[in-house]
Amino acid sequence: QVQLVESGGGSVQAGGSLRLSCTASGYTYSFYCVGWFRQAPGKEREGIAVIDGDGSPSYADSVKGRFTISKDNAKNTQYLQMNSLNVDDTGMYYCAADFRVCSIATMTARGMDYMGKGTLVTVSS
Repeated sequence: QVQLVESGGGSVQAGGSLRLSCTASGYTYSFYCVGWFRQAPGKEREGIAVIDGDGSPSYADSVKGRFTISKDNAKNTQYLQMNSLNVDDTGMYYCAADFRVCSIATMTARGMDYMGKGTLVTVSS
């Protein structure tokens, strides 16, 4: 059974940085697509970052230029480096993975096959 476990969330002041990690277990071959969702208080979950099968990263406009997604296949781990955080970045962050082709648009439309339980990020002013 596939499991994804996030870590690295916490509280930070506006302008600060955090690095989220997500380690996958329970499978023997690499996912085609990995990404991160965010759900802010009172809002719907949104896809914010994704790496597709050819290794190209894509970002939602809300995080472009501030967040960086990366992955280490040897460690079955993906990361989300978050810089210049602001209060609007507060929310639950979920890592996700899929064996299908995916993008920011498909993340929002249909989600992804596997998702972690989330880690909370709180940004204060």
